[in-house]
Amino acid sequence: MVDTQKIKASCTVPKSLVHPFEYLTPEQKEIIENNKVVVQYKKGEIIAKQGTFTTHIIYICEGLAKVYYEDDNKILILRIAPTGSLIGLTSLPQNQNVFQYTASAYVDTEVKLIDINIMRRMINENGQFASSIIDVLSEVAIQKNGRFFCLTHRQAYGKLADLILCLAGNIFKTEKFELLLSRKELAELAGMSTESTIRTLKKFQEDNLIRITGKTFEVIDADGLMRICQLG
Repeated sequence: MVDTQKIKASCTVPKSLVHPFEYLTPEQKEIIENNKVVVQYKKGEIIAKQGTFTTHIIYICEGLAKVYYEDDNKILILRIAPTGSLIGLTSLPQNQNVFQYTASAYVDTEVKLIDINIMRRMINENGQFASSIIDVLSEVAIQKNGRFFCLTHRQAYGKLADLILCLAGNIFKTEKFELLLSRKELAELAGMSTESTIRTLKKFQEDNLIRITGKTFEVIDADGLMRICQLG
């Protein structure tokens, strides 16, 4: 069993037991529903573009989104945003009215676009909701720190072991999951070359740490992967 308490959340923010929207009153939830639109995005489509005005906060209803910084032709993946994630919270302050990053659909994804001014109003009216939003922002900051540490201080084996544990423990919540990412996308997320990723996955299988059947991944030895993470 993957122990989520030991995982350094390098690929995403662990899901909180209580989502911020649960702190809204029935009347406030109705206001949110009346000021949102539901949009379907195909794999690879841009959901939010870095540098554009933030008119909405994005709630992931179903699917996965890639959140990343762009600079010319280079990108730095910050995290995966799974179902239940909020994108655009850094634009809630009045002086931060543009997206600080780009988000695109990793797989076919459904989102709710919620008017940002309505979100600001809910924060002003509901202290518990505001506190929960702060908690989410803090968790994202901690996750980014963990990711930067992983990318800069771990070798290939440590990077990929960390990513597989994060996917199993924080994204899919199970040791066996279907990963709809290509090897190139997995390599991009791990901060590795595609060739190195393929070689490392093969080594992990030979060492009975994981099993891969088509697009299905299964963690066989979570403790073994954790030891690789700790060794770097």
